[in-house]
Amino acid sequence: MSDAPPKSWIRRRVESALVHGLTRAYETVKVDPAKFLLQLRAAHDLPIANFRGTYQVELGYLDEVAASVVRSSMKLAAIQGAGFGLGGLMTLVPDMGVLSAITMRTIQKLSLVYGFEFNTDEETAELWIAAASAAGVDISRELLEKEVVNRFVPKVIQRIAVQASGEVVEKWAGRLIPIASSLIGAGLNYYFVRTWAHRAATHFRQRHLEVRRRMAAEDALAPSQETQDLHPHS
Repeated sequence: MSDAPPKSWIRRRVESALVHGLTRAYETVKVDPAKFLLQLRAAHDLPIANFRGTYQVELGYLDEVAASVVRSSMKLAAIQGAGFGLGGLMTLVPDMGVLSAITMRTIQKLSLVYGFEFNTDEETAELWIAAASAAGVDISRELLEKEVVNRFVPKVIQRIAVQASGEVVEKWAGRLIPIASSLIGAGLNYYFVRTWAHRAATHFRQRHLEVRRRMAAEDALAPSQETQDLHPHS
C-alpha cells in the first residue's frame, strides 16, 4: 500500500488539464512542417529547401532562430496568462490546457529548427522524449523500445502532467490574490514556456551536433572509399 499523500483537488484538476492540453497538441494542433519552413525562410532568410538543410547552416545562426521562436512563444504565453489570470485561481485549469498546447507547439518548432521532423513513429517518440526532458522527466529508452508510439506517447504525457502539476500548483498559488493575479499569471506563463523551451532547445541542439559529427565522419570516409573503388588492387 502506498504511503504517498493524496493529491489535492486542484492538483488533480491541473494534472487533467495538462494531459488534455498535451494530448490535444499531439492530435490536433501539430505544427505543419511545410508551412513552418516557409515562415523560417521568409522571417530569417534561411537558405534551405528542406529541414535536412539545417545541417549546412551555421549552428550559431540556428541558435538565434531558436531563440526567436522561444521569445515569440513566451510573449504569447504571457498574454494568455494575463487574460486568464484575471479570473484568479478559477481560471488556472483552462489556462493550463492552453499553456501546455503553446508549449508543445514551441517544442515542435524547435525540433524542426534543429533539423528533426516528426513524420515517423521514431521521430514522434523522440519529440516526446524531448518534451519529457523539458518537464524534468527522465524517460528510459527501454520504455520506448517496449512500446509502440501510440501507447508510448500517452504514458509520456501522463508522466509529464504528474511532474508539472505539482510545480504548477505550488508556484501558481499567487493567483489567489485578485488584483495581482493577472500580472502573476502573465509572469508565470512567461517563465514556464521559457524554462521548458530552453531545456528542449538544449536537447535538440545536442542531437543536432551528434548528427553533424556523424555526417562529417561519413564525408571524411567518402574520399578514401572512392580511392579504393578506383584502385582496388593498390
